[in-house]
Amino acid sequence: MIKVIALFFITTLLFSCSPRFQNTLERNFSDTEIKFQDHTGFSLYDIDAGKTVFEYKADRYFTPASNTKILTFYTCLTILNDSLPAFKYKQSTDSLIVWTMGDPTFLNNKIYNNPASFDFLKNTEGSLYLSSTNFYEEAFGSGWAWDDFNGSYQPEKSAFPIYSNLVTATFDSSILLIEPAYFANSVSIAEEKRNPEFIREKDTNHFTFHPSQRIISKTFETPFRTSDSLTRLLLQDTLKKPVAYINAAMPFDVQTFFNTPVDSVYKVMMQESDNFLAEQLLLMCSATISDSLSVGPAMRLMQQSYLSDLPDKLRWVDGSGLSRYNLFTPRSIVAVWKKIYQKVPRERLFPLLATGGVNGTVANWYKSEQPYFYGKTGTLANNHSLSGYLITRSGKTLIFSFMNSHYLASTSDIRRNMQSILEYIRDNYK
Repeated sequence: MIKVIALFFITTLLFSCSPRFQNTLERNFSDTEIKFQDHTGFSLYDIDAGKTVFEYKADRYFTPASNTKILTFYTCLTILNDSLPAFKYKQSTDSLIVWTMGDPTFLNNKIYNNPASFDFLKNTEGSLYLSSTNFYEEAFGSGWAWDDFNGSYQPEKSAFPIYSNLVTATFDSSILLIEPAYFANSVSIAEEKRNPEFIREKDTNHFTFHPSQRIISKTFETPFRTSDSLTRLLLQDTLKKPVAYINAAMPFDVQTFFNTPVDSVYKVMMQESDNFLAEQLLLMCSATISDSLSVGPAMRLMQQSYLSDLPDKLRWVDGSGLSRYNLFTPRSIVAVWKKIYQKVPRERLFPLLATGGVNGTVANWYKSEQPYFYGKTGTLANNHSLSGYLITRSGKTLIFSFMNSHYLASTSDIRRNMQSILEYIRDNYK
């Protein structure tokens, strides 16, 4: 009986990695690079077999775009507990001093609504003071596109985010609603355009709205310029109580106020590829292990300890992947997914990820009666990546990373080609 089982296992493994299977994949990837005149890398790992079963230029470096969030996700899983640390505080009989932790969920309508931190700040008696002396970041990360300052996908990083650091403008039947209402007097109405626009001046918080008779209903999200003084004014306007900033170092006897369940935040970051959440979460990880709101401490800890055994050295510069300075190899991304799979139970992990044909950035891609892809996309102009877990028809769970760089074709064409290759693997890997 033992010999029969062993023979079956060997036969299955050989079939999965048969020359025909390998040659077909090799030809598909070679044809991909010829067709799109781009660079393609791929790595495929069998969890049950505990080995890499196919690679194509898996040791080459690519721009990961939002696949960078996989590292941020793993960092959060390693450092943070089950609820986010909203802030640290010291309370006395006549005052409350709050030291910022970079919590991105405060009045963020994309996240599970937990009013605990808002209620605590509003209802605690005494004067409210904020301190951001531990914040050492620029508003934009290294290698971000400065001219994307109007993009909803690129809000500024800050010590105490509020409203996702976005102004929401809703235009409906000639009525323009602004949230936060604080910015309503900072909006000018300009000439009509074919398509409506809501844009901000580069160096100020003055916004301009261009209406359109062709489109009478639309919602815009535009980043505002952050500062301590603006945060204070927005908090005062929201909490309906005075707020002051104080230049105070954090003492040792502070308490931590925990707020939002982490999975409700991870889910939005990974499924919707929310750049703002990724950046702020990485700051929170640093603030948890040090006294610094800066990405450096968390990145150093992860690369020196938890990621030191990756196949290739990382060039990792931000939390979201907005920077083109990030460089990863396909086989290193697979190695990170393997670490995540070993750390998080599957029944918790998969619902947090983008699911093919179901939700997030792959809601319209990789469709199947039974979902077969769980993972993360990554897209910047002329670069597209996909990685995560692939469930074969035979029930195997594989980890893969598929990276494409420097193509001129549409990303939709790239995705269609990727989908065809992944479906082949799903249907033929036994």
